[in-house]
Formats: sequence, structure tokens, C-alpha cells
Amino acid sequence: MKFRFYKYQGTGNDFIMIDDRVNRFPQDDIAYIAHCCDRRFGIGADGLILIQNHPTADFKMFYFNADGRESTLCGNGARCTVAFAASLGIIEKQTTFMAIDGLHTATIEKDHTVALRMHDVSDFRCEKDHTFLDTGSPHHVSMVTDLSQFAVVEKGRKIRNGAPYFEEGSNVNFVEKVNDNTFAIRTYERGVEDETLSCGTGATAVALAMHKIGLTTAQSLNILVEGGQLTVSFQAGDGAYTNIDLQGPATFVFEGETA
Repeated sequence: MKFRFYKYQGTGNDFIMIDDRVNRFPQDDIAYIAHCCDRRFGIGADGLILIQNHPTADFKMFYFNADGRESTLCGNGARCTVAFAASLGIIEKQTTFMAIDGLHTATIEKDHTVALRMHDVSDFRCEKDHTFLDTGSPHHVSMVTDLSQFAVVEKGRKIRNGAPYFEEGSNVNFVEKVNDNTFAIRTYERGVEDETLSCGTGATAVALAMHKIGLTTAQSLNILVEGGQLTVSFQAGDGAYTNIDLQGPATFVFEGETA
């Protein structure tokens, strides 16, 4: 069965987008989705996303990692889905849509910038050498020096599969402070099982963690990822982080048809 697909990327985090409002796509076929995401034998992407109808929201987003399995929230993927929905005429400048972790709102600007409202975060596990939190997906955040030379894949894979995460795993973010409102990060993503050029939920996790552990007092942070720059803004108070917005570009790359 052939499917029309559209390729989008958000700061280098790339996705296969499919309009599945007629519910034809075999979303339970893990091997097929993994094949589509394969960079040598398929289309190539960090993940695959379906847009489907929803009874009350503008649409529903289904996200699958490159390993073919449905996963938790993908921040950049959600931003790209909003841009894709606008291109299909489903939405205009604002939207409320359903993702695996519940309803989200987002806005889209003429320059292809998409701002995604994330869910509130109040639960942190702050250890001596890392901070753990969930921003729609689980994230381990560690400070390092000389980030550009850091062995992200080797170290990230070890943490992802080790205690206390084991089989379920965690995404792993390595961070270096640039200045009071700017942090550079590199991320090892579970499900991709490699470093990606960007991770939206990871950028969000890093911004909140840096504020939580006192490395910044700013409530709007520039997060430098390998594929560009994201901005995370929030309000902090009473132990909780609210009004969290993940903002950055969401860009159409090309379209085609599966074989």
C-alpha cells in the first residue's frame, strides 16, 4: 500500500509526516514504520508522525520513534505536526490538539516558527551528578565540560540502559553553560538509539533543570542544539513550572510517495 508522505524538520530533528485522517496507515506494523525511518533503506527520519481526526480537538498526533514503536511526547515532532496541519488547512495560526500525554495548544507564525505549550512540571529528582524530570518524555540531564568533544553516544547509551532506567530507558542530555540565559546541549534519544541533532522535550527539560538547580535565574532560555537554536520560556513558583513554551522553527523539506 502506497502512502503520500511529507518530510519536516525542527532544528535538524526530522520526521516523516502522514495525513491519516482516513485511518489507512498500518500503525501497528512496527517493522514497516522502522523501515520507513531507516536512513539507508527507507525515507530516513528520527520518527514518523500521523495526523488523525479527533472528536473535539483540531487533530490527534501519533508519534513513533525510529525503532517503529509508538512513544511518549516528541516536542519538535509536535511543533512540526502543527506546521503540517497548517499546510493541510486543518488549522490557521492557533490550534488545540491531542497528543499521547493529553491536550496541547500551539501557535504558528509566518516565519515558520512554532511555539508549543508544554504541560506543567513539578516533579524533579535532583542528584549530585544529574537531574531527572519528565517533560512529556523522561530526561536525564548532566552537566559536562568540553561538550563539543564529549562522547555522547557512548556515555548516553550507558546511562539510557543502566540503573534506574533499564529497559524503559531515558533520554540523556549533556549540557554546557554558555552564559546566564544560554545553554548548549547534546542529546542521546531512546528509540532512535543515537544522538539526534535536536530534542524538543530535552531542550525543555534542560531549561527547567538549569533553573531548578540554580545555574540560572532567567525564565526564558536559549538552548543551543546541534541543529540550531530553540527557546524555552516558563514561569517558576511554588515548586512548579507553568506556562512552559517550546519555540523554534518547523520547516518543510520535501514530499514523496512510499514504494
